[in-house]
Amino acid sequence: MSRTLHTPSRRHLLAAMGLGAGAAGLAACGAPAGGDEASGPVRDGFTQADLTVPGEYEGRTPILFWAPFTGDTYAVLAQLFQDFNESQDEIVAIAESVGSYADLNQKFTAALQARAVPDIVCFPEMQWLQFYFSDALAPLDDYFDDTWSLDSFLPNYIAEGKAAGKTYVVPFARSTPLFYYNKSRYIEAGLPEEGPSTWEDLAEFAPELATFDVDGRPLSALALSGDAWHGQADIWGFGGANSTDGFEVTINGDAGIEWLEWQRQFISDGFGYLAKDASTDFSSGIAAGMRGSTAGLTGTTAATEGVFELGTAFMLSKEGEDKAVPTGGSGLSIVRSESKERQDACAELFRFLGGAEQSATWHLGTGYVPIVKEAAETSQVKEQVASNPNYGVALDQLANARTADYTNWNQGAVTEISAAQAAVYGDGTPAKEALDALAPTLQEVLDDNREDYESIAFEGWK
Repeated sequence: MSRTLHTPSRRHLLAAMGLGAGAAGLAACGAPAGGDEASGPVRDGFTQADLTVPGEYEGRTPILFWAPFTGDTYAVLAQLFQDFNESQDEIVAIAESVGSYADLNQKFTAALQARAVPDIVCFPEMQWLQFYFSDALAPLDDYFDDTWSLDSFLPNYIAEGKAAGKTYVVPFARSTPLFYYNKSRYIEAGLPEEGPSTWEDLAEFAPELATFDVDGRPLSALALSGDAWHGQADIWGFGGANSTDGFEVTINGDAGIEWLEWQRQFISDGFGYLAKDASTDFSSGIAAGMRGSTAGLTGTTAATEGVFELGTAFMLSKEGEDKAVPTGGSGLSIVRSESKERQDACAELFRFLGGAEQSATWHLGTGYVPIVKEAAETSQVKEQVASNPNYGVALDQLANARTADYTNWNQGAVTEISAAQAAVYGDGTPAKEALDALAPTLQEVLDDNREDYESIAFEGWK
């Protein structure tokens, strides 16, 4: 079940950038550069990647964001960038969609090798650390003042942007997983309109939902996907964890096996299945439930309008266990290159996007949480919550949000966890067999990264 992990390590990135083993050793000894006092935020030899500046903005300082967003989400981002460009006359911010986070990871790694880089990048959760350790990101603390600082943002997400006492990421496109359900079917079946709260609830509701015929088949209660992010919430909801803060992998402990075996049995009983695209199946009415992201709330609302009434609930837990969800999404980082002027311009863009109204616009246009504290108090957010309570559910669940276990800080490890889930969901592999095969691979990842992770002195779990 174990496969070769393809996420580039810090040492590979350093080597690719021509910094060699000596620099890798220095970073491993707890002296990551990342814009430290010795080297500063500016570095020669790295230039701006190609970009096209619209004619009306010629003469301004251009800054380039490689955005890991597409479709409607990218359209909202593009409008915010246009608003910024029209709000002043010295900077032009250019956003280019590069596809997914994985696409950005690959493209940015290649850009570092070529030394032609964007000015801004946006990586999910703690996965920005590989680029911090490769000295690619500039610290942001000197830009904070009384009108814009980390105090502006929701506290759940602040620690995830810090390393060794400095800030390298400010929150932006942040989210949590969310349980979506077909409220119309629940009402027709005489089930609670508020949806399930526990896995036991879902097991009780599933036979009632199965009485509905969908294209000659019983309606499934849940369309599943192999997704380590969802799995993190699940194992916490069964009282377990993927790993401890002592870097011990525990995903194959009793709680982990109980979680994944419960879901395997649920599928075996005919109430759930591994979907090729859970969102599509859910929106078309093939399944009565799915787990998605708060970032998809606006899109899912639009997709189901006129088809059925959409309901949302907190991610499920086992009866008697506390609910918890991993933080998700990404924040904004400034890339170290040859221009302090462009870095300063990036900070001005971050300040603009960190405004209450801009944060509210981003939230309502996409579903990403209103990461700025004051955004939730704006009239437009309050009106949206009043007219669509699903947005209120997403906001309320933030109280349960916390940083994922160390296993989920590495994209390669995340891929391995997701594959193990898919083997259980799709192939019926017993949970213990899948998790026992997975655990040694995850432990190897943690052992390899432990010194680096310890060096950042993470405070998010304290």
